[in-house]
Amino acid sequence: MSPATTSLLILAATVALFVWNRLSVGVVAILTALALYATGLVSAEEALSGFGDPVVVFIASLFIVSEAIDATGVTTWAGQRLIDLVGEGTTRLFVAVLGLCALLTAVITLNGSVAALLPMVLVLAVRIGVSPSRMLMPMVFTGSAGSLLALTGSPINVIVSEAAQQAGGDGFGFFEFTVVGVPLVVGTILVALVVGPRVLPREVVGPPPRDLSRHAGRLAEYYELEGGFYRLRVRPTSPLVGVTVAEVEATGPLGHPDVGLIGVQRHTGAEGRAGGERLEPSQALQPDDVLVVTGASDAVSRLVVEGGLAVAMRPVTTASGALMTREVGVSEVVVPPRSPLVGEELFPGQMRGNEIVVLRIRRLGKDVGANPVEVAPGDSILVHGTWPAIDALVDDRDVLLVDSPDLVRRQAVPLGPRSGRAIAVLAAMVVALALGLVPPAIAGLAAATAMVLLRVITSSQAYRAVSWQTVVLIGGLIPLSTAIRTSGAADAVAGRLIDIVGSGRPYLLLVALFVLTGVIGQVISNTATVLIVTPIAVAAAQETHVSVQPVLMLIAVAGAAALLTPISTPANLMVMGPGGYRFGDYWKLGLPVMLLWLGVSLAVIPLVWRF
Repeated sequence: MSPATTSLLILAATVALFVWNRLSVGVVAILTALALYATGLVSAEEALSGFGDPVVVFIASLFIVSEAIDATGVTTWAGQRLIDLVGEGTTRLFVAVLGLCALLTAVITLNGSVAALLPMVLVLAVRIGVSPSRMLMPMVFTGSAGSLLALTGSPINVIVSEAAQQAGGDGFGFFEFTVVGVPLVVGTILVALVVGPRVLPREVVGPPPRDLSRHAGRLAEYYELEGGFYRLRVRPTSPLVGVTVAEVEATGPLGHPDVGLIGVQRHTGAEGRAGGERLEPSQALQPDDVLVVTGASDAVSRLVVEGGLAVAMRPVTTASGALMTREVGVSEVVVPPRSPLVGEELFPGQMRGNEIVVLRIRRLGKDVGANPVEVAPGDSILVHGTWPAIDALVDDRDVLLVDSPDLVRRQAVPLGPRSGRAIAVLAAMVVALALGLVPPAIAGLAAATAMVLLRVITSSQAYRAVSWQTVVLIGGLIPLSTAIRTSGAADAVAGRLIDIVGSGRPYLLLVALFVLTGVIGQVISNTATVLIVTPIAVAAAQETHVSVQPVLMLIAVAGAAALLTPISTPANLMVMGPGGYRFGDYWKLGLPVMLLWLGVSLAVIPLVWRF
C-alpha cells in the first residue's frame, strides 16, 4: 500500500472517529499521531512536533489573554457602554450586540467572546422582551465572521498564514484579513436581521437568566442596609484604654448614649484590622482594639475626637458607594449544618480574619438585629471584603456561597481590578502583531506571561483558561497535515479535484475547495478541517499555477463557515441550551449565511489577492 493511500485511510478513520463522537477529540488526535508513527509515515519527532509548534503556542497564549480581558471586567464594561450608547431599542441593540461580538472575536477568538457575552446577551434579551434564541445564534455567526477581522481572531488564520509562508509566498498581515472580514460581518448582520426572525424559534426555553449587574443594590435592599456601623480603633492615648466593656455598654462610649456599642474585638492583626476574639463585658480595652458602634454620623464624629479613636471603617450602604468596587465587594453566604460556625457568636461589624467583615445576619428571612447572636444552621450572612478574600470563601467549608464571586464581579464590576494593565498588555500584543515586530507565538507568549507577572490573573487561572482539548487537537493533527502533504496524498486529492473542475478555472477551484472545507467542517472541528484541507489546497494551487494566497484566504473563510450544525464549533454548542435550539435549527439560518460568504469570497478575494 502506498504512503498516500495509507495517509488517506488514516484521514478517513480520523474523520469517522470524530463523527462517531464516542471518544474525545483530544484522544482522536493523539491516536492519529500514533497511527502515523506506527505506519512509518512520520518519525517519532514529527509525530510529536505538533505540540511544540509555534501555532499551538500562539493559540494557547490567546486563551490566557482572553481570560485576563474577561476576568477584569473589560467585556462587561463594553457591554454596559453599548447599552448606554445605543439604548434598548430592539433593532439597534441587536445590531450593536452582533457588532460587539465580531470585534471581540477579532481580539480574543470566537469561544472567548461568546463565553464573555453570553450572560450579558441573555439578560439584555429579557430586558427588551425578546426570546434569547433570536439573538444568540446570529451573535455566534457574526462572531464567526468577526474571526476574519484580524490574525488573532481564530487559530485558522494563524494556520493559513503559516501555510502561505511555507509554500513560498508571503504570510497574511495582522489586519489583512479585514478586507474580507468586514463585508462578511456586515452581510451576516443583514441576513440575521432579514432571515433570522422567520426561521429561528420564538419561544423562551427554561427560566430567565439572573441579572447580576444590579446585585449589590438587591442585596442592600434585602438586608436593609440603610444605616450601618462604624469600626473605631482605640489609639494608645485614648481615655478608653483600661475601661471595661461593661462600663462602656452601661453609659455609652465616654458618656455618648446616642452612640450604640455593638461589640468590641481584640486587635490581632495590622492596624485597623482587628480580626480576633470578641471581648467579654469584664475585659478591659487595650490599644488597637476595635469598637463597633452605630449612630448618627455627627455623634460618632464627636466620639472619635473626644475618645482618641481612629475610624477604621465607615458604614457600608448602598448610598456610600462602597458596597461593590474594583477592590471590594459583598457576598451572601449560608451556614450549612455541622458547620464549625454553628453556636459561635457573631454581630454586624465583626471582622473575620483580616479581610472579611460581617454586615448583616438574617434568620428565617428576618434580620436578627445588631446584637451578638449565636449562629444557627440556615442563617444567611452578608459579608464584605476584598475580592481575593471573598474568592477564598469558595473553598471555605464553613459556609456556602449563594452566588459565584467571579460571576458577580464580571457582571457587576466593569473595568475591575487591574483592567488597565490588561488593556495595556492586549494593546501591546496587537501592536507587535500588526507591525510584525516579533513572530506571533512570541507576541502571544509575552502577553500571556505579562498578564501573570502583572497579577492581572493568577498562574492557576492562566492554566485553567487554556483549552487543553484544543491544544491537544491541533498538536495531534499537525502531523496528519504533514503526512498528507509529504506522502503525495495532497497531490492525489488535488489532482482529482482539478480533474473535476478543470484546469485553468480558478473560480471553480475556489468553489470546490469552499464546498469541501465547508462540508467536512460541519462534522468535525473547523480547526481540524483546515489542517486537513490546507495541504490539499496548496497542492491544487501549485498544480494549476495559481497563487496560494487567494486559495488559502478562501480556506480561512470556508473554515470559519462552520454554521450548519451545533457540533461544528464549541461556540455553536455553547448557545444551543440557552437559546433552546434543536439540531435542525442551525442550517436554516446557517445555509443562507454560508452562501453569502461564498459569494463575498468569490467577489472580494480575487480582487485583493490575484490568481
